[in-house]
Amino acid sequence: MKQRIHRSTTFKTLLFLFSFIYLTLPLQAQELYKPSEQLGELFEQVQLQSVFPDSKTFPDATPLVPPEKILQAYREQKDQAGFDLKAFVLKNFEMPPLPATDFRSDTSLTVIQHIEQLWPILTRQPGADAGSLIPLPNAYVVPGGRFREIYYWDSFFTMLGLQASGETQLIQNMVDNFTHLINTTGHIPNGNRTYYLRRSQPPFYALMLRVLAQQKGKEVLTTYAPALKKEYDFWMEGASTLSAANPAHRRVVRLPDGSILNRYWDDNPKPRPESYLEDVKLAQESGRNPEELYRHIRAAAESGWDFSSRWFSDASNLESIHTTDIIPVDLNALLFHTEMTLAQMAELQGNKAEAKQYEQKAKDRRKALLKYTWNEDDDFFYDYDFIKGATTNIPSLAAVFPLYFCMAKKKQAAAVAQKIEADFLKPGGVVTTLNRTGQQWDAPNGWAPLQWMTIQALRNYKHNRLADNVARNWTARNIEVYHQTGKLVEKYGCGLECVMVSVIEN
Repeated sequence: MKQRIHRSTTFKTLLFLFSFIYLTLPLQAQELYKPSEQLGELFEQVQLQSVFPDSKTFPDATPLVPPEKILQAYREQKDQAGFDLKAFVLKNFEMPPLPATDFRSDTSLTVIQHIEQLWPILTRQPGADAGSLIPLPNAYVVPGGRFREIYYWDSFFTMLGLQASGETQLIQNMVDNFTHLINTTGHIPNGNRTYYLRRSQPPFYALMLRVLAQQKGKEVLTTYAPALKKEYDFWMEGASTLSAANPAHRRVVRLPDGSILNRYWDDNPKPRPESYLEDVKLAQESGRNPEELYRHIRAAAESGWDFSSRWFSDASNLESIHTTDIIPVDLNALLFHTEMTLAQMAELQGNKAEAKQYEQKAKDRRKALLKYTWNEDDDFFYDYDFIKGATTNIPSLAAVFPLYFCMAKKKQAAAVAQKIEADFLKPGGVVTTLNRTGQQWDAPNGWAPLQWMTIQALRNYKHNRLADNVARNWTARNIEVYHQTGKLVEKYGCGLECVMVSVIEN
């Protein structure tokens, strides 16, 4: 017997589900502990020898004495008879704390009640930062489990749940933490770890400010305007230097008609410290130039979609990843919104000239996005491969972002909605892509943030019946797994089978 869920109840439950699952003196970045750089060959050997089953463990460990002294001791002892690498590490480092194990779910509670119980458990206070953690001035919410730090785009969805819970002060704290990161590191990193400093994540900061403004008033937009400008400048760095002969620099790309769009990037062409062994093995198996592959891998990590066939030239093979060749639909829609927010901020400050400049930037971006990412033959938004000069033609839920920000024309929105209903909608929600590759950001997996973006995008263009179906299917799948296991998870199989794919809560 199917459970009937009232629309308003579904909407509130969605807020909680999405938020939970995704969950000031300047401190110069160069003063912080950077494990892969400061430990050199010791770090490399610990990771390559799989001293710990999880590659994230050692980068999160805290050195008990200065790293240079540990490295010196390692060099002196490593060739001695009976040297035990793991014992050496355990002697010289404090391992990251294990997740709390004393919490027990009570499935007689509703999902909303369950999540409200977990807010304090997942909240971290400032002052306990150590090792590779970048200190933050205020309390913040972490996803839980092995994820002991904040994550950029996840935190926007956390804030939606905090908003539904009336936790305005915690929203304020998290916005201030991200502002602190912008002011001290120059941008918002992937997460508050030093090994994430070279990359960011999808730029949701402007959306976070709008959540806070809903709680505290539009003056929020003027207060945080300087920080948003810095965030925007990070993404646009080098745009003025582009030319037909030099069309790409870091995160900006000049297209043949002179318009500028953005891509994901990472300056460091090395294995990711938190996935070191996995990246090295992939480079060896691929036969590709390692530095080229590492940069594509890191750029995909900046996208938040790590990993997905949308970044592959061979849709079934991670070894073919080529992220930095691709102009993503979702990234450019988010930056359109950033530009529109900056225009509104300037207007509120009485700076009409600046407002017009940002409005023009947004107008130009929308025009370019509709030109380069809309495929007339398929009636769908795809990422654009600027090296090949063509859309990738890999369907994904990134296509809903132009609808979420009201960039699409009505006919385009209708076509996207039709494809979502025909191909993406499943009994457990909408799938991330249509490809089954074994990668977590591909079919049959559904992820909370993309459900939310899809639902709201469809509602923007009055496709309410379909939006309600997505919400109902996704909510029912979450509630079903919760009652079976007492857990909420980061992603679910969206097909007929009820698959709990990955647990982030203990």
